[in-house]
Amino acid sequence: MSSLTGSFTQSMDIKGRMSFPIKLREILGEQFVVTRGLGGCLFAYSLEDFREMTERIKAIPLSKGLQLQRFFLSWASEVTADKQGRILVPQNLREFAKLDKEIIVTGVGDRAEIWDKAVWDELNSSIDENSIMAQMEELNF
Repeated sequence: MSSLTGSFTQSMDIKGRMSFPIKLREILGEQFVVTRGLGGCLFAYSLEDFREMTERIKAIPLSKGLQLQRFFLSWASEVTADKQGRILVPQNLREFAKLDKEIIVTGVGDRAEIWDKAVWDELNSSIDENSIMAQMEELNF
């Protein structure tokens, strides 16, 4: 599968519909899964990648995997892009990610992330370039 990359500014209407970038839909498909993510965003996975993730989580003994199951799987929702390329983000996921009108959708390797623009801007302004350089050095960049 191709890697998801790029960041796109979108808007959400009062019904919770948002345009999902065609570049990312071409990789994820017109139907994909949106669930809770880490750091206050939502994660979007292709149906195939989400099935694989589900199988990996289910393979963990319940005593160790219960929180993962509850966090990612119980919030998961299949969405389908309409003819205009919009998806409907369920209310519980909009509330979790504090999504308002301005949204950022960004490709992050095997998934897309959906952020409230203000949260995304705050996150990016707090990135420490020295820690990024240290991480790059660990990977021999």
